[in-house]
Amino acid sequence: MIRFGILGFGLHAVRRLMPGFADARHCTVTGLWRRDPQKAQEAVRQYPKFPLKSYETPDALCSSREVDAIFVASPDALHLEHVLTAVRHGKPVLCEKPMAMNAREAEQMVDTAEKAGVLLGVAQNFRFQSSVNRFRAVISAGTFGRPLLARSEFHYFMRQHPRKWLKDPTLACGGPVGDVAVHCIDALRYIFQDEVSSVFGRALYDQESGAVEAAATLVLEFKKGTVADVTVSTRAEYRTPLWITCEGGMIGAEDALTVDHEVDVQAKPIGGEVKTERMANDRTYSDQVDAFALAIERGAPFSIPGREGLINQRILDAAYTSIKTGQRIQIQA
Repeated sequence: MIRFGILGFGLHAVRRLMPGFADARHCTVTGLWRRDPQKAQEAVRQYPKFPLKSYETPDALCSSREVDAIFVASPDALHLEHVLTAVRHGKPVLCEKPMAMNAREAEQMVDTAEKAGVLLGVAQNFRFQSSVNRFRAVISAGTFGRPLLARSEFHYFMRQHPRKWLKDPTLACGGPVGDVAVHCIDALRYIFQDEVSSVFGRALYDQESGAVEAAATLVLEFKKGTVADVTVSTRAEYRTPLWITCEGGMIGAEDALTVDHEVDVQAKPIGGEVKTERMANDRTYSDQVDAFALAIERGAPFSIPGREGLINQRILDAAYTSIKTGQRIQIQA
């Protein structure tokens, strides 16, 4: 049983990570650190079924003999420091998305972990979703021929959102592009088993969003020819549709990426009938931490290594450069 320590025990840990750990079979949580010490103590009391202990500093958590691995869930700007702290103590570390503030930081994380021989993974949890894996299987099998177009959206309502740091450009990689477009980008890369060659982006800002975007659309060109648009916002109700148009049909779902309820995946060949398959993504978070725990126990590679996070970060950098300059940006390998 791998014992995790969570660095950055905020809303994401409460809503997603702890329920995932509660259902996990190969790991648990024994430690946490939070920027607010009083809230850290409250978190310990909130989970009496876990052998939890709060630590005063990230260094104390990472050096603890009661912790085998670190889950970095702190604000984006702290990821570099926290990953490097875990690596320095020889602790395998699973880092939340977006991996860093920029690709330069992500590359430093990856290089440091590799030189130290420490396992580094990125928490692109949608790769563990049943719906996403169904899309990948259909595209890989060529059921409907070559994928031509894709549309992926991710919206949520930010006003009065408790994660206020997401609007602070000193703490967040960006607005919804950094926060959730990275999910769409990674899911598409995974489904198509292909890489993005260029990105063109446009963003909207308002008085409330300040220095970070409130909404954006990205056009991604893949090396094998698929064109995808990724649209994200913090000004709409929660929605995560994903639809893929192929030469011979289409596959998609209106709430393809949700973990909150079952998903109706629809597949339709041109001229044929729609076939609907109901799928559950409720084990997404537990399967992710279990996979990382098994990689530690067996000394095996993790399916989403840090280099995958670095690739996503380069795409995010290109997206923000495109938004700023109005130019289509080629992705540098």
